[in-house]
Formats: sequence, structure tokens, C-alpha cells
Amino acid sequence: MFKVEEIKSLIEALDSSSLEELELEQENGKLVLKKNNGQVAVPLEQPTAAVQKAPAAAPAPVAQPEEIVESKEPEADADGRDLFTVTSPMVGTFYAAPSPDADPYVRTGDSVEEDTVVCIVEAMKLMNPIVADTKGKIVEIVAENGELVEYGQPLMVVERNK
Repeated sequence: MFKVEEIKSLIEALDSSSLEELELEQENGKLVLKKNNGQVAVPLEQPTAAVQKAPAAAPAPVAQPEEIVESKEPEADADGRDLFTVTSPMVGTFYAAPSPDADPYVRTGDSVEEDTVVCIVEAMKLMNPIVADTKGKIVEIVAENGELVEYGQPLMVVERNK
């Protein structure tokens, strides 16, 4: 059986993605999520075993997640530095390194290119590499290793090259 928190996380991930439908099947059930005019439908099919069903409750309204727009515009701090915030593109778990015993992808002070992998965010057992999207130097790593991150949450700050 799918847990409510897992379903909520899947709904948020689907809502923030370009996918129109997500189908997930496990031994004990099947979950199909479809986008429908801005709302997400959540039909849940149970296996056809002799299971006593509880009375159906009224469907709960699906909360629309707050829109977080990633700013690609240059930010400047008090010192006039051109800063760029790398944000999480999805809900998941932040990992600074590819494995627990490996060195982190980047450290504070490291130089990065647009295609440099700076961390990974695990979502639904998939490891999603996150790239810097800009040239510069890592000035702050905001997220903690193993921390649950939300869509749009700052992960690290890069000072852009001038």
C-alpha cells in the first residue's frame, strides 16, 4: 500500500514536471497520477484479493503548491558580487557526494562550469544530478547532506565570474 506522504511527494513531483501522467505499480497496488486542467487525479487500484473495503470518504481537495520561480537574473550582495543560487528542481533528498564514502562533488571555494555536477537530489529512488548552470566559484553550500529538500529550495550559492 502506498503511504500518504509518498503519494503527496509524487503529486508534487508530477505537478512540477512536464510529465502529464505517472504510473507506479508495486506488488500490493497500482497508482496512476494524471494532470487534468491544473489538477492531479489520484485513482488508486487495489489488488483483487478478498479485502473488506472501508466506506469511501469524500475526496480531499488537492492543494496547489506555491509557485516558486527560480531567478536566473543576477543577484548582487552588499559587496556587489554577482551571485547565482542553485535551487532544487524537485522534492527529494540532497546528497553532496555520489556515495557516503566518496568526496563531495564540490566544496566551498571550488570553481564550477555550467555543466559541472554540484550535487544530486534523490527522488523516488532515482539519483538526479544537479548542475551549476553558471560559471563561477561556490561561495556557500546551503543544504545539508541527507536533508529533505523542497522544489525551489536553495542548495548552494555561486559567485559568477566577471
